[in-house]
Amino acid sequence: VQLVESGGGLVQPGGSLRLSCAASGFTLNDYAIGWFRQAPGKEREGVSCISSSDGSTYFADSVKGRFTISRDNAKNTVYLQMNSLKPEDTAVYYCARGIAGTVPCVYHGMAYWGKGTLVTVSS
Repeated sequence: VQLVESGGGLVQPGGSLRLSCAASGFTLNDYAIGWFRQAPGKEREGVSCISSSDGSTYFADSVKGRFTISRDNAKNTVYLQMNSLKPEDTAVYYCARGIAGTVPCVYHGMAYWGKGTLVTVSS
């Protein structure tokens, strides 16, 4: 199992980024996928997750209305579109595969992790 994040970088407040998670070694459609983030000195938190069974989604309150999550099973890729970015969104963003098709969007619901991509929101 391998998860590789890309798309991070430096963006000004109010800007947008799209993160990609390229998955391999398993059938993407069989598992939930989540995006987590960890800022310096803070715990890793669930940002958004998408289930495999019905495509239902979860968003943390802090990103609702600004972030969207989608999956392209044909490309084995999950995306996190981030709009109206704020300085408090600065963190390393991780992609993770769930232990099943539908899981809570929490650390212990995930079985595999990518290495992360850094998002910095600053003027």
